[in-house]
Amino acid sequence: MSGHSKWSTIKRQKGAKDAARGALFTKLGNAIAIAARSGTDPELNFSLRLAIDRAKAANMPTSNIQRSIDRVKDKDAAQLNEVLYEGYGPGGVAVLVECATDNINRTYPEVKTIFAKNGGNIAEKGAVAFQFDRKGEIRIKKTGDDFMLSALDAGAEDVVEEDGESIVYTDPKELGKVRDALAESGNNIEEAALTYVPNTTIAITDSTTAGKIMRLMEALEENADVANTFVNFDIDENLLGA
Repeated sequence: MSGHSKWSTIKRQKGAKDAARGALFTKLGNAIAIAARSGTDPELNFSLRLAIDRAKAANMPTSNIQRSIDRVKDKDAAQLNEVLYEGYGPGGVAVLVECATDNINRTYPEVKTIFAKNGGNIAEKGAVAFQFDRKGEIRIKKTGDDFMLSALDAGAEDVVEEDGESIVYTDPKELGKVRDALAESGNNIEEAALTYVPNTTIAITDSTTAGKIMRLMEALEENADVANTFVNFDIDENLLGA
């Protein structure tokens, strides 16, 4: 995948500041509630199964997971909306921000302010998203030609090796099929999710710009309404003091 960005890997390794238990559980719960709109049975609703798997991986209590699912049946619960914001950060990097919010009139100004305070600017709809492709992404702690061939045979479009693991990319509609096929072959699935993959990446080679970008990304991640962030930069982790 020529435009693979290391942001998701960096985010997991460094740990986003929203990892404070309450903030993280809120985000995971919102994702479950949104996915449950298409059906409350995870065996029949793959998006819900993915959201539940992520919650379990973060040690979210089963009772919290069930409450999030039940929220779809609660007519008094605030209605959550999915919204995608687009913007540019320091160094001209492209940024997509997925939000789950019950109040767009609150969330949009907050996201816009975060961009402005951290050397970026929010953009019009469509101005940034065309630089990304929607893909399924599966992470597995296995590398090598044999695994790559097995992943491609299972229906993967591409496999990228990074830091001792393989990142398997699929067509969004094939994510469930490929994930299940790899799991049935005895592979331990670290993570599976829908993502945005940049068409090309911007190499960040100076520590000043790298620091500005990371401050922007961390500020976005801290916002409770922000579900996911996607970027087109490639940063040498040595610049981050990793």
